[in-house]
Amino acid sequence: MPSAAGFVRRCGRRGGHGSGPGGAPGPGSAPYWRRNLAALWFAEFTAIFGFSFAFPFLPVYLGQLGVHDPARLALWSGLAGGASGLTMAVMSPIWGWLADRRGRKPMLVRAMIGGAVAVGLIGFARSPTEVVGLRLLQGATSGTIAAATALAAAGTPRARVAWALGLLTSAVALGNALGPSLGGLAASLFGLRPIFWAGGALLLAATLPVVVVVREAPTARPEDAGPIHAGPSPTASHVVTAVAALIVAQGLLQIANSGYQPLVTLRLLEQLPSRVELITGLTFAIAGLASAVASALCSRFTGRFGYRRTALIGAVLLAGAELLGARGPGPGAVVVGATVAGAFYGSVAPTLSSMIGLETPSRVQARVFGIAASATSIGFALGPLGGGLLASRLGVPTAMSLCASAALLLSLVLALGAREPSR
Repeated sequence: MPSAAGFVRRCGRRGGHGSGPGGAPGPGSAPYWRRNLAALWFAEFTAIFGFSFAFPFLPVYLGQLGVHDPARLALWSGLAGGASGLTMAVMSPIWGWLADRRGRKPMLVRAMIGGAVAVGLIGFARSPTEVVGLRLLQGATSGTIAAATALAAAGTPRARVAWALGLLTSAVALGNALGPSLGGLAASLFGLRPIFWAGGALLLAATLPVVVVVREAPTARPEDAGPIHAGPSPTASHVVTAVAALIVAQGLLQIANSGYQPLVTLRLLEQLPSRVELITGLTFAIAGLASAVASALCSRFTGRFGYRRTALIGAVLLAGAELLGARGPGPGAVVVGATVAGAFYGSVAPTLSSMIGLETPSRVQARVFGIAASATSIGFALGPLGGGLLASRLGVPTAMSLCASAALLLSLVLALGAREPSR
């Protein structure tokens, strides 16, 4: 992938100050970090493309499996949407511990293969119960984002961590953008079962750039051994408090985002008489593109306004966008709300990951990212499940409004518990 590595190298020179002359990595940093990042970008894009090729259509798929009552459909959509988060919450710290001991690259390959098997098998499901069971399996065996984030953060020079994780998040956002649009088109042409099979195949293909190109960096950077701050070093309790606040923030962010997404589909089902698959796919595509652009540019915002302020303002604006989708008139407001929410999610997510990476020594980063992934997974479980339960009892607009309240709570956690990390 020489052209991809060249793209990353050119962007890297514009993405921030390097730790050595001419933007080069500092002493002891992996010299192949740009090539790794290019491979991880394409691998994560392909993996998330595979996931999102089918995931937004779970409510429609459940309807085809016999769930026709709107209240029951909201409930089963929440169960299916949140099931993978439950098992991922349990397994993520275990995978992170193994990554620190056995290597981060094998854990990423494992996550992609596990996801490929689970997503492909959903296409053979015959009942809603089987779909929920396979989603539980998916959560236990996958987790590509946390694995790729830990792998990239460990091998990237400290001054480039924010830019690198922002770029990696843009791959996630772009996969989330293109997957639903092409998945919706494929579903309208071939039906829903084949898109799950195709999603599994894409996840399997995502292992190739990781296996062939990525080289694992040492588990600790020399710059992590010395003091991080120019002034007095923070106490261990201050570091733990700051990281804990960021982990809670990631969980709340995922509740706000993953709870909102299935409700967008349900809201469009309420308002559109036909062609729901196509409109849903286009909505998620536009939102994903907005998220990808925001993720790629987030290092500019953090460089100008600081990490903490960027995340805090983004969380407040995310809440406002979700309220627009919940209370605005007609399907147009749903599409606009989802798009703006995608943009602010794309700015907040890599900012929080960068803050965790900068606060944590490399030798334990995989474990910390594993714990953070566990919090994210709990949010991924509680968001769709809580949203589905609330939508079945109180209606979809109310459930969407409560997702917005989770984003406001996230801003409060950042205001009270987070701090600005050193660069």
